[in-house]
Amino acid sequence: MLKSIIITFTAISLTACGQERQPAIALEVIQIPGRLLEGNPAGDPPARRVAVFSPKDGKAAIPLVLYLPGWGGSSEDSISRGTGDWLAAAAGRLAATGHPVRFASVDARSRYGGSQYLDSNAVGIYATWLEREVMPAIEARYSLPPGAKWIVAGHSSGGFGALRLGMKSRDSIGAIVALSPDSDLENTHIGFARDASVRAITSADVEAATAPAPGFRMPRSGTAQMMLGLAANYAPSGKPGQFEWLYDGAGKWRPESWQRWIDQDPLTMVRKNASAFGESQRIYLDGAEHDEFGANIGARKIYEILKSRKSPATFLETPGHHNDLLVERLVRGILWARGENPPELRTR
Repeated sequence: MLKSIIITFTAISLTACGQERQPAIALEVIQIPGRLLEGNPAGDPPARRVAVFSPKDGKAAIPLVLYLPGWGGSSEDSISRGTGDWLAAAAGRLAATGHPVRFASVDARSRYGGSQYLDSNAVGIYATWLEREVMPAIEARYSLPPGAKWIVAGHSSGGFGALRLGMKSRDSIGAIVALSPDSDLENTHIGFARDASVRAITSADVEAATAPAPGFRMPRSGTAQMMLGLAANYAPSGKPGQFEWLYDGAGKWRPESWQRWIDQDPLTMVRKNASAFGESQRIYLDGAEHDEFGANIGARKIYEILKSRKSPATFLETPGHHNDLLVERLVRGILWARGENPPELRTR
């Protein structure tokens, strides 16, 4: 049975004319049992909490947005920040424009930091968990407007997840908002793969990282830990909890393992599959002009392919860096996903 706690607060935004009061936003914390994550090979807790931000007085069915946080992030961040969470600010701005939505932020972390929202027998079936357990539980509680479908949104690794989940769940997801999504891995991730801390990972280090919980041990380097996690998501082996590493026991690069990463890349999937998205699905892509990771380049490449296909798609290169202007970028993406003509991006 789902359990929830209601927390309400008023979100405030600043305008050139001073302070403008936005509609009050309610935060509801919902426990998802995680039956599909029970016994996951990484030994991570199956029960997770979802943070749902809604207009406090909005009792009618309004669009549902499944929000997928970036690597290492989760709904627990939103819950701990409460009144200061940026998703609450986005919900307030959308409600103030007359386009209210409910944001449901999830926790799909693994021992490595993230799951990329994929199914992997090295980590867990997180895509299936979202599709068959989380989304139905949220929809049963709140309901969608008649004839409406979900919007899935995310930033960075969450943008990767939004694109991949949108491809997987075309019957239930009507629009995708991918902000600085992980993509074009040949360019954006190859530098991480060649990093000294990653090349230094030995077979013993991989064995320590994949050991049964709670006795596993991660490397100190955050980059090495992230890359181990991505390998677990992109290149699981036939044995639960295990995956193919990028280097062999002698420290030699394994191109066949790297190819498995490339096969999971949304850019690769869009290139190879003319029907990667449904014809009626709307795809919003963006990337920051000075993105430290080059995520804008991959997003633009995906758009360049999609713009000649039937799925409505758009791309915006935003000012700033990877994590800048997320409230403004998300609000604009949601408006476009809903078929609205969003305003110019506000940078102040």
